[in-house]
Amino acid sequence: MFDGFDAVVLARAQFAFTMSFHIVFPAFSIGLASYLAVLEALWLWSGREVFINLFNYWLKIFAIAFGMGVVSGVVMSYQFGTNWAAFSDKTGPVIGPLMAYEVLTAFFLEAGFLGVMLFGLKRVGPKLHFLATLMVAIGTLVSAFWILSANSWMQTPTGHTVNAAGQFITADWWKVIFNPSFPYRLVHMVLAAYLTTALVVGAVGAFHLLRDSKREGPRVMFSMAMWMAAIVAPIQIFAGDQHGLNTLEHQPVKVMAMEGHYQSHPDGAPLILFGLPDQTDATVKYAIQIPKLSSLILKHSLDAPLAGLDTVPRQDWPPVPITFWSFRIMVGLGFLMMGLGLFSLWLRWRGRLYDSRPLHYFAMAMGPAGFIAVLAGWITTETGRQPFTVYGLLRTADSVSPLAAPAVASSLIAFVIVYFLLFSAGIVYILRLMAEPPHHGEEGPRGDAPTRAAGITPASGTTAARGQGAA
Repeated sequence: MFDGFDAVVLARAQFAFTMSFHIVFPAFSIGLASYLAVLEALWLWSGREVFINLFNYWLKIFAIAFGMGVVSGVVMSYQFGTNWAAFSDKTGPVIGPLMAYEVLTAFFLEAGFLGVMLFGLKRVGPKLHFLATLMVAIGTLVSAFWILSANSWMQTPTGHTVNAAGQFITADWWKVIFNPSFPYRLVHMVLAAYLTTALVVGAVGAFHLLRDSKREGPRVMFSMAMWMAAIVAPIQIFAGDQHGLNTLEHQPVKVMAMEGHYQSHPDGAPLILFGLPDQTDATVKYAIQIPKLSSLILKHSLDAPLAGLDTVPRQDWPPVPITFWSFRIMVGLGFLMMGLGLFSLWLRWRGRLYDSRPLHYFAMAMGPAGFIAVLAGWITTETGRQPFTVYGLLRTADSVSPLAAPAVASSLIAFVIVYFLLFSAGIVYILRLMAEPPHHGEEGPRGDAPTRAAGITPASGTTAARGQGAA
């Protein structure tokens, strides 16, 4: 039935499918873990009950999202052995230790403190519980550090040698870990995770404000989310620009695909806003473009020359249409995020942050935008690297396991069915939790009531008056 399919394409499709499901959960968990740490810190500092109520509200959602991220990540990792055995054999001496460091540091840190974070507030006290929350938040960031280091090495490989068996062997761990693209990708991804969480929190807050604008919990979460959007979105656009310049230096072919530059432009390249890239004819049809703006952005000069894909052998071209459009989706959503933040600042200044229905509808519409942008950015990064798994050194066609197309297709179909059944149920449950407003005096997990009425107080020295003056 599947004999006419390409096993390489099917293996790539399977990894892309499972990775697309997986990546949204860590992106949400990274930001949400830090948000929980901030909420608990504000409660300990101010004594305001609203912060611990919001902590408990989002803690339940974090637990489910974290669990789905772990499950999807474990399943995905098995594909290195089933579908990508040649890749694992050749890159294992480099990638293997980086993945092991992620488990030994980040995963152990998260697993060790997660139980205390979820169930231990009444048992260990507020200060030690906050330490557990902080350790989980740090663990998610450490996890991002190692995973992005491994992926960045595949994008910009340095610090290695190749032995007689064709395996990549580490020569300098410092250069492997801190490869040229890693700092830019780490900053870009962490900021994306924070924005993704802020947009979800803002959408939930806006939803409840539309139903009752006087509720304290939704007002606080919406205000915090809009501050994050207003501050972080412009920083993310700048970080993305710096990441793009780094990509131009180390992966110029990827930038050619992102920009849709099939032809070289010796006197300044246009910025193609929209169009239909045609891989066969090597042209962008119906292009809407601004003359020389691409040269200004990438080279800071209107007349700076930019090479095109006509300087690259066709067998080394990435799939331009996918890379071209995924990049524009990511950038477009980034500017919409900044627009949401600026709109909220204007309405905050006018004193209408909590009663502006257009802002609340805008925030709700932007709720899934962070996930879409993360997926679009990942697609841009990975398709732009093709036809290589290790950029310029190991081709994708030489990385797959010796499997027949029907075997890969069968497992892909099984993944699609199981993932949609299981993860759809989890997502529906999360949405149901979000549809309920945070309640005043809400109890913590398993009956831990983290309020002073239950005999638990924030850090010593906190006064009610100081709490009333907190933001």
